[in-house]
Amino acid sequence: MSTLSLDASTSHTPPGRLARQLGHASLLPFVAGAVFIWLLSGRVQPEPFIFLVGALTSYAALVIAFLGGLPWGLAVRVRPEDADHELVQRTLWTGLIRLLTAWIAVSMPPHAGLVVLGALLIAGYLIDRRLYPLLGAGGWLTLRFRLTIVASLSCFLAAAQL
Repeated sequence: MSTLSLDASTSHTPPGRLARQLGHASLLPFVAGAVFIWLLSGRVQPEPFIFLVGALTSYAALVIAFLGGLPWGLAVRVRPEDADHELVQRTLWTGLIRLLTAWIAVSMPPHAGLVVLGALLIAGYLIDRRLYPLLGAGGWLTLRFRLTIVASLSCFLAAAQL
């Protein structure tokens, strides 16, 4: 594969303090959703419980769509004459496939959809583990790994209670 001509001095810089803080804050809906699903299952009226499950499912799908869009943003920074066209095409396709799969998961019964979303978070990380270094964002993978573990575990635990 060819080098994509990104500035080598910043291409693998890890995220700054604010990005780490916001990344960790983004886990609050995952963790709170899973905890509340476990605590409230069978103890509240169906309507608020269904709302809570839908909120967690929707949030997970939105995060997956966001994460699928990040490589798109990195890929569009590459000048066409410097681009590894196969890498750019693969990046664009995988982002779209993540979005469509998350959309399908939201349409599924929540006990199944949350499992698909948790698996999609992990699969997205595994894909990005290969893409980010090639797109100049390898320094973000440690944070991304930690966030993926907590978010996917939250989806799996919530699904287990449904």
